[in-house]
Amino acid sequence: MTAETLIASLQLSVPELILAIGALVLLMVGVFSSERSASTVTGLSVAVLIIAGLWLVLKIGNGEAYAGAFLSDPFAKFMKVLALIGSITVMVMTVGHARSAQIDRFEFPVLLLLATLGMLLMISANDLISLYLSLELQSLSLYVVAAINRDSIRSTEAGLKYFVLGALSSGMLLYGMSLVYGFTGHTGFEEIAAALTAEGRSLGLIFGLVFILAGLAFKISAVPFHMWTPDVYEGAPTPVTAFFAGAPKVAAMAMLVRIVIDAFEPVVADWQQIVVFISIASMLLGSFAAIGQRNIKRLMAYSSIGHMGYALVGLAAGSMAGVRGVILYMLIYMVMTLGTFACILAMRRRDGEHVEGIDDLAGLSQTNPFMATVLTILMFSLAGIPPLAGFFAKYFVFVAAIEAQLYALAIIGVLASVVGAYYYLRVIKVMWFDEAKGEFARTAGELRLVFGLSGLFVLGYVLIGGPLGNAAEAAARTFF
Repeated sequence: MTAETLIASLQLSVPELILAIGALVLLMVGVFSSERSASTVTGLSVAVLIIAGLWLVLKIGNGEAYAGAFLSDPFAKFMKVLALIGSITVMVMTVGHARSAQIDRFEFPVLLLLATLGMLLMISANDLISLYLSLELQSLSLYVVAAINRDSIRSTEAGLKYFVLGALSSGMLLYGMSLVYGFTGHTGFEEIAAALTAEGRSLGLIFGLVFILAGLAFKISAVPFHMWTPDVYEGAPTPVTAFFAGAPKVAAMAMLVRIVIDAFEPVVADWQQIVVFISIASMLLGSFAAIGQRNIKRLMAYSSIGHMGYALVGLAAGSMAGVRGVILYMLIYMVMTLGTFACILAMRRRDGEHVEGIDDLAGLSQTNPFMATVLTILMFSLAGIPPLAGFFAKYFVFVAAIEAQLYALAIIGVLASVVGAYYYLRVIKVMWFDEAKGEFARTAGELRLVFGLSGLFVLGYVLIGGPLGNAAEAAARTFF
């Protein structure tokens, strides 16, 4: 690599460099400051993320970097902006709750910065090796964050479960990559696609593809690799759970889209079958398993599993309309989920105790009408009720599936959506028709801002859907 190509590569990866250098500097700030430096480091971390986002939007062009291992294109930019918005939102939400959630350590925002760095690198990965390294950077940060409350048995157990199952999935992913490399002789996505076009598929390569998809399905918590999700969502501190539910899912789905559409496009019939199976299993389990849940964080875990299934409906189509549907779905899903978790973070009694039971929302419409109204809007949107944003998210992926003649997949998706509406409507019923058990403490301003904006987005999506749809289409056109 010459000096010119190195400089060009560095220019394309400036946002990632900002996050990497920022994380290292803030780590030093935390180490050499007093123990009460957590809020300062958190504020500076938000500033670092905002700077990286602005640089990404305003300065970064398109092109390949580091000998093709890193890719900057409209798809990468769109998904990176989403991931950065998710990380910034969660950091803002945790400002007033770090003390009560016992995560008021300077390491927490630094770990979130490193996890976000891993996400940006995942989204731009154009090579199996760079994909694996970025995925592990993100995963190792998340393992530690899940268990960051060392005084809580639930948090420690959540971190351990996530680590053990995550190590298993990483092993499967790495084994699949080694098989693909062995049968194609390449690790770059474009080279793999060219080798598949020239030589055709082989049994060993299909095995490799299956293992890779299994490893990536774990990262988006799709069935049958969803086992960690309910326990980790429930056990981890609520701000951590909010982070898990948003940006990492966006990055993992972007990585999945890139690897199947770019690297394995010549064997579309093979990966399409796997994606259809995972999609159906996720939609059905997410719909039925959530019905009996009494803990709202576990409910959101199964909801997340179901929503990943719906997003995979668009990917299964393998078309530009399908990829556009996936991009819009992840955008809308992240906004809905972060708004809902802002409401969950606001579920705090006057004595400071955080509660997580669905029954604790009883009579919320009488004690906090604004929060009850916003949470109702978000629940209706998660259920896919028109004309809210959640309806359009499902509409786009189902239309893409129908255009690809995947009629059975679309029908199963609609039926699963009807079943899933039950548990969202139960939350609404508890808030509006049950007797109040007590009043929550005054909601923090940052939480009101997050769930207020989220509700506004969901309600007003009809008005802003056009420009967002055009941006998503431009991102999807990257692959076609």
